[in-house]
This record gives sequence, structure tokens and C-alpha cells, in this order.
Amino acid sequence: MELTRELYWNVGHAVLMPMYLLVIASFGVMIWGLRKRLTTYRLGQPLERCDQRGERLLGVLRDVFLQARVLRVKGAGTAHGLFFFSFVLLTIGTTLVFIQADLLDPLFGIRFLTGNFYLFFSIVLDLAGLVALIMLLGLAVRRYLLRPKDLPNTSDNALMLVLLLTILLTGFLLEGARMAATEMGTDLSWWSPVGLLFAQPFAGMTEAGQRAIHTGLWWFHFALVLGFFCAIPFTRLRHLLLTPTNIFFRDLGPVGKLRTLDLEDEEAESFGAAKVTDLTWKDIFDGDACTYCKRCQDRCPAWNTDKPLSPMKLVNQINEVSFADPETSLIETITTDVLWSCTTCRACEEICPAAIEHVPKIIDMRRNLVLMEGEFPGEEVTKAMEGTEINGNPLGMAPAARADWAEGLDVADLSKGEKAEILYFVGCYASFDRRNQKIAQSFIKLCSAAGVKVGILGKDEKCCGEPMRKLGNEYLYQMLATENIEQIKATGVQKIVSACPHCFNTLAKDYVDLGLELPVEHANSFLAELLNSGKLKLESAGLDCTYHDSCYLGRHNDLYDAPRQLLKAAGASVREMEKSREESFCCSAGGGRILAEENLGERMNQTRARMAAETGAPTLISSCPFCISMFEDGIKGANLDEQLKPLDLLEILAERIEA
Repeated sequence: MELTRELYWNVGHAVLMPMYLLVIASFGVMIWGLRKRLTTYRLGQPLERCDQRGERLLGVLRDVFLQARVLRVKGAGTAHGLFFFSFVLLTIGTTLVFIQADLLDPLFGIRFLTGNFYLFFSIVLDLAGLVALIMLLGLAVRRYLLRPKDLPNTSDNALMLVLLLTILLTGFLLEGARMAATEMGTDLSWWSPVGLLFAQPFAGMTEAGQRAIHTGLWWFHFALVLGFFCAIPFTRLRHLLLTPTNIFFRDLGPVGKLRTLDLEDEEAESFGAAKVTDLTWKDIFDGDACTYCKRCQDRCPAWNTDKPLSPMKLVNQINEVSFADPETSLIETITTDVLWSCTTCRACEEICPAAIEHVPKIIDMRRNLVLMEGEFPGEEVTKAMEGTEINGNPLGMAPAARADWAEGLDVADLSKGEKAEILYFVGCYASFDRRNQKIAQSFIKLCSAAGVKVGILGKDEKCCGEPMRKLGNEYLYQMLATENIEQIKATGVQKIVSACPHCFNTLAKDYVDLGLELPVEHANSFLAELLNSGKLKLESAGLDCTYHDSCYLGRHNDLYDAPRQLLKAAGASVREMEKSREESFCCSAGGGRILAEENLGERMNQTRARMAAETGAPTLISSCPFCISMFEDGIKGANLDEQLKPLDLLEILAERIEA
């Protein structure tokens, strides 16, 4: 017996002409539907996302075909990944049948689905279909029986599951009917074990009955496949095509860098996003690429502390408005409470398997609220903005006192023409807040011990503008940034270091658009280099602690290892929190929220303090002045004063400088 099977058994090659005409028609419907959606995408502002095509294609390979992001979440992510791989194998199998049956065999008499290759082909496709069926059933049980909290169930979800399950089941029934008539009792049947199982109900039938059922099933299965293609543009099935496309069009960085507005554009009628047409085409496209997996929502610290912000809902509200009524006010639809709740921590973007960009949309709507409506989240923010305009810092402190913290330390005041190896951009909290001044002093002591001469701008330094920008005040941010850049350039320094992740991120990424071209480094990586080179020597002394990954140091800049290396060198034993590194939970100060009262839901800093306390470590270490300020309050608010003490990493290191 030849190790192969007759392709188009029972239905014959006469079906080819109507089959391909119907396939072409279904693809025509799919393309027509996608083109209609393309018209809506074009309502958005232009955005270049076709550069670095090699890097973009590699991202598609990694995140789509290898399911790298999907598989990071256990359970549903694993099931989805296994279903995807099985679906790909089934698609490859169908393509191989097409190549032999419709091209190579009729044209050149070439048949490759024979012998041992056919046996391998047969069992791989059989098992792939079984895995796909089991994974789909598992996802259906999760969605409709287990019902995870806040997982949206739409008619689209049910349609997708029923359609895919029916396609798989009819595929196995087709195989069973064919095998019952042609392979029962042969060795070949064992290479299709699932098909053999489905063949049992047909085994006792006459061949005529088997053929009749096979013909009916074939056309029904084929109709389902045609319906699948036709349904893609009109249901959530479109994510099968649009999610990979969205990954290709993803932001290649720098991570978290915002678009700089041209505030001198005389043709601009407004700034920020008030309606869909103010957003970019990518912002609209994101909604169609969304898979409703709710991973962004599950990770969002605002949502998890009972704030009204759901990143998933926000993206899909924009999508709904885009296709229903593009002239509708986005801000009224989404609400200001949602927009002001965001801490820009990027937890949503970091976990999203579809490369959706949530934060820029929120910032653009905040920009419209502030620049066009003059609206802030509270009077305290308005006061901070006014104080920054007058004094160059949101704390309302006199600029002349900005360098008072450095009295008695070996620091060069670059505003007076003194010289130094590096410029230490101190930031407002380390300059004026008595608690955070200890961090700045610790950095100078560490640099002095390593033989590095540090300079500061003194009274000429102003707020980097990051909190203002993240709250939507692009005008004030650009004013501050421009003045800082002028002062920095005047010093002639060749390198900038900051111990504040917010200052570091802003100077390193956002200031580039305004003319700053110097290298900028965070204190952690700078000190790690000094340690590795032997210039900085630390004494090892025991310390039981847990470490909090600042959002702007971690997810925004991927600096996870340097602080842990420094802690290890200092003799610390780190107990990791359940949510650490990429999964770290925000302290609540990002996105300009350091300036605003937290009036909705539970306080994030208290939630994070409790997470730290659960490790049993008596010391909570962070590497951010904002985080320290939040933890000072959060620990008190959670009544953990006797259990947990917050310290900055630089304070620990300064205590362990080798004599």
C-alpha cells in the first residue's frame, strides 16, 4: 500500500473552479471590509512608522510567530500560544495540499505528500488539530464558566469561539468519514490517531453513506472557512491580521519618548487631542489591534487601586468614537477622572501583546485640557504650575537656595564658572526637600570617594519640566527645558548624571528634540561603572531589604540589574516583592501625580508599602526621590512605621564607602 492518500477524495477535481471562485469572492469581501476601516484610520494625523523595516520585521517574528509577549502570561497566554502554533501548522498543512494537488501534480506530475514525509505530515496535522481544539475549549471554559473578573464578553467573542471550534470539529469529522471508507484496518490509519477516533461512528455505514456524509461535511466545512474570511473585518477576528500589523508599526523608541509639539506653529488651531482627528492614525489603529485580553488593565496600578482608568477600555472607547462619530469629544467620552488617574508608568504598554500605545493618547488629551481649556486635576496642581513659572520649581522655593544642600561638600558650582568632570542634574526634590537632600549629598560623597569631580548648575538649574509635561503643560515644559539646555551648554561639560529617574529620562530622551546632545546617565549605572572599574570601593555590611523598581528607571529605561549589583556589593540581601522588575507596581508619583492629591480609590503608595511589608524585610530601598517621598507617606498611612523603613540606594552606598 502506498503511503499517501487521494487528495480531493470523493469530491473530485470538479470542485476546483467553484471553490476558487468562492475563495476569491470571500477574500474580496475581506479586503473590501478592511478598506472601509482604512478610511477611518486616515482620519488621524500622519505618523512615520515604516523606518527600520528590518527591526520591525524581527519584532513581528518574535512577538507574533514566536508569541514571545503572549507566552509571558501563564494560563491563558500559554493556551493562546499553543492554539496559535497549532493554527500555523494547520495552515502550513493546507498550503502543502494546495501546492501538490492544484499546482505541482496537475502541471508537472510531482507528488511529495508520500512515503515517510506523508506519515510525518499526517500525524503532525492530526495532533495540531487536537491541541488547537483543546486550547479553544479551555479558553471557552475560562471565558464563559470561570469568568475572570472584568474580562469583557462580547458577541464577537462567542462568534469567534463557535466558528473556530466548528471548523476544527468538521475538519476532524471530514477526516473520519474519509478514513472510515479508505483506511480503516490499515497501518496508515494509526498515523492519524484523532481522525481514527472520529472515524468510528462512520465505520459501520455503507460506503455510499460514508461518501454522502463526507460530501455534505466537505461543503459545510468549506462554507465555514469562507465565512471565517468574510467575518474578519467585521468582528474581533480582525486582530488576526491587524495585531501583527500593529506590531510592525510599533514605536521603536526611545521608550516612552513623547512627541514634541511645535508651539510656534501659526497654522495650528489647537494643541493636544480633543477629538479623534487630533490623534495619529496609529492611535485609531490601536483599537482595532486590541485583543481584549485585559492584561493592560490587570497591570494598571490605577485600576488596581479603584481608580476609573482602564487602559483597555480607554483604547476601545477611542476606537468606538472613531467609527461611530469622529467629531464627538474624546475627553467627554473618556472623562477627566480617567485621564488624570494615569501615572504614565507604562505597565500597560510593557505587557500588551499587541504593541498598543496607551500613554501618548492620555498625554495628548491632557495637553488639550491644559493648553486649550486651562484645566488641571486640582488647585494644588495649579499652584505648583504657577510656582514653577515664578521660581523654576513646583515647591515654590527661592531659586537662590537651590544649592544650599551642597554646603561643605566638594562640589563645583558651574554657574560661577568652576569646572568639573560631570554635571550632576540634581532635580527639585533633592534640591529643596529636606528628606531628599540626603540623597544628593550621598551621591557627592560617593563620587568624591571615587575621585570624580562633580559640578552643579546651582541657582541656574530649573525643574526639568517632566511633571508639567506629563500633566499636559507642554508650554511650561518647553520653557524650562530650553533654559536648562542653555545653561548646560554654557558649562562646557561633556556628561550629565542624575539620581532622579524622571530628570534622567527627560534629559536623555525628550531634551534631544530641543537641542541637548550630551550623554545622560542615571546615578545607578554611573556608580556601577565606577565600582566595576575599581574607582569606587564599598565595604560589605549586612542589610535585609526589599527593592522597589521605579517605573522610570525600570520599564522606561530597563535599568534593573545595576541597582541590584550595587546592593550586592554593599552586602545587602534583597527579598524581591511579588511585583518586581518589569511587573513593579507604581508608587503613584509618575505622570505629574507627584504634584496632585490622590482623591480617588485607595492610595497606591500604601498598596505598594504593604507589598514591601509582605516580604518581611525591614528596609524598603528605592532609587527615586519621588518614590522616597511617596513611601514616607505610604508607610505612615498604612501604619507600617514600626515594620518598614524607606531608604534610597545612594544613602546605603554612602554609608559603606571603604575607609
